[in-house]
Amino acid sequence: MMRKLIVSILMVALLAGCAPAAPAVNTQASPTVASMPPAQAQQETTGAATYTDGLGRKVTLAHPAERVVSLAPSNTEILFAIGAGAQIVGRDSFSDYPAEAKNVPDIGGGLTTLNAEVIVSKQPDLVLATPLTAPEQVAELAKAGLSVYVLPNPKTFDDLYTNLETVGKLSGHENEAASLVATLKARVEAVAAKASTVSTRPIVYYELDATDPSAPYTSGPDTFIDLIIRDAGGENFGANLKGEWVQISIEELLARQPNMILLGDSLYGGVTAEMVKARAGWGALSAVKQGKVFAFDDNLVSRPGPRLVDGLEAIAHLLHPDMFP
Repeated sequence: MMRKLIVSILMVALLAGCAPAAPAVNTQASPTVASMPPAQAQQETTGAATYTDGLGRKVTLAHPAERVVSLAPSNTEILFAIGAGAQIVGRDSFSDYPAEAKNVPDIGGGLTTLNAEVIVSKQPDLVLATPLTAPEQVAELAKAGLSVYVLPNPKTFDDLYTNLETVGKLSGHENEAASLVATLKARVEAVAAKASTVSTRPIVYYELDATDPSAPYTSGPDTFIDLIIRDAGGENFGANLKGEWVQISIEELLARQPNMILLGDSLYGGVTAEMVKARAGWGALSAVKQGKVFAFDDNLVSRPGPRLVDGLEAIAHLLHPDMFP
């Protein structure tokens, strides 16, 4: 199931991604999501624009991209969200949202398996990659004459907004990106304003992988999962642990007694509240006794795209249903 964690991050992250590491999640091999420099554009006399991507590489586009290949689910979601979905001529196998993404040609690939010939055959004027795309594959695509832009993994919502604005510039949808950013900012600020008034912050254990129920993985500090739980008015169980994706013991859970358990492994691992209750020793957790175990769509916190705000609102509702109906 460590493979699941890596898939989640790609679908994130970061954190596709959690986020702020991440995100996302996420995680299957505990990849580290590093902070990347923001994109910068510099107009040239020819009308072309040069951008600095998440790896510090200079990428020049003669004009906004009209044909884009997306190498990450988060990138695909961003493109559709800003109105550039029709410009996607190829997407990775994991890109499945929105539903229209499934109609885009699947160029295959995962973290380390990209078919350069297939990508070149799509004649893209932009390949939108992720920091989790293998550097040697980025180099191979660039050597083939393609413009490859590595979109940095966001660590904060402000970073997410910057990514949306950057993709807007790259694809010629600056106005749509600006409008989306304004909407997302308002939603985030609305949650933050209410959450700042809560008197009690429930401790939330977010489960990434419990293939071994006696030593499950959870989200540590500096991930988008940690940020979202905090912004939603909760306290991340792993906030004081070391590492982004951390393996803990059932003894630690029993000693600290989280108030709520969110099953991020329900989506890819099929884990249910009933399965958690049946685990040896887990029945003694107060969250299990009180029925505070919930399946959660991990894509909402592991894919560093617009749906991170959906994840924030969803967790705020679970933590404080009276405040966030």
